[in-house]
Amino acid sequence: MQSIGLYVHIPFCVRKCAYCDFNSYAGLEPLFAPYVRALAGEMRSRLADQGPLHVRTLYVGGGTPTALPLSLLGDVLSACHANFDVAASAEVTVEANPGTVDEGYLAGLLAAGVSRLSLGVQSFDDGELQLLGRLHDAGQARQAYRQARAAGFHNVNLDLIFGLPGQTVARWRATLQQALALGPEHLSLYALTLEEHTPLAGRIARGELPAPDDDLAAEMYELAEAELARAGYVHYEISNWARPGFECRHNLIYWRNQPYLGLGAGAHSWFAGRRWANVCLPRIYVEEMARGHLPVAESEEISPALEMAETAILGLRLVEEGVDLGAFRARFGAEFTDVYGREVEELVDLGLLEASTGRVRLTRRGRLLGNQVFQRFLPGKPNVRTSHREIRMSRATRTTQHATRSGKT
Repeated sequence: MQSIGLYVHIPFCVRKCAYCDFNSYAGLEPLFAPYVRALAGEMRSRLADQGPLHVRTLYVGGGTPTALPLSLLGDVLSACHANFDVAASAEVTVEANPGTVDEGYLAGLLAAGVSRLSLGVQSFDDGELQLLGRLHDAGQARQAYRQARAAGFHNVNLDLIFGLPGQTVARWRATLQQALALGPEHLSLYALTLEEHTPLAGRIARGELPAPDDDLAAEMYELAEAELARAGYVHYEISNWARPGFECRHNLIYWRNQPYLGLGAGAHSWFAGRRWANVCLPRIYVEEMARGHLPVAESEEISPALEMAETAILGLRLVEEGVDLGAFRARFGAEFTDVYGREVEELVDLGLLEASTGRVRLTRRGRLLGNQVFQRFLPGKPNVRTSHREIRMSRATRTTQHATRSGKT
């Protein structure tokens, strides 16, 4: 039986945030129940199409999954267990936003088998939360965390965003300190990415807000590295820190380029040498499932060269693990340095990669310049040489921090 990670996308939210371009929609409450029924239908179709699948990790993301009534979200989880062989030890994560949950709701999630909660806090500064268009304030974020503990959750992640327009290092430090004071098992820290056609990008384009400062964002990232290390967190992936033993097992499947199945509107899958994505609009997704059609919008076969490149790029996001050369050899029947020897030599010379016994990793500077590293591994891309001076000049280039972020890829 094939072993996978399972992702389920809930595309609903109470209100669309000012920076968000994820596949999420507000004001679609009449679609809640039909969408959940459609999800169960897709699960049955995938079971018929792919055969029995063993689920090592289950991640319910969005959107805001907790915008659904608890009964409907419980139906989603029950359908997963009915159609897949979900391991008794599976890590089961649900994303939630402060302001959409209370202790009773969270206790219901725990009773339904959820073992890990990911809270979209983003900031503990009320002005920044208003800028982002978040529904909650800092007090509600702290309250949601306390309610999760009272409900019985022992594995909680907090999402935070840095590099906001006008954000100071002092305010970012204060947010970090407030997060650390709560003591979560896991922290995900993402640099703001300005996405076209979002209200926040529009305000910056009109001159109402200053553009994010990349040098300042780099300083904030380095501050987070130092503060979280002092607090005992392991920096295991470019954007993720955890108490030892609490690394997100689901996202590790993505970063190790292992198979996963995505269900729901806009969800992506990588399975048996093929990648595909479902239609994005929830209404169209529901209609396609009602017709008995798998709601696939696009699909591609992944060539061995592209699979190797993606395995290298995703693996390099892992701070200590990096690319395991033995695992690469076993998977592809080729030596990593035979395939990428020139790239590795150049990047080591530039101080962006380090090659130790059995592994290739990003250096600390390489983590600030991840995109410049990753592009060299893509097949068909010219191997443009970069001088040390150019590296220094572009020090604050942000990494692909939103890549592989649960279902938001």
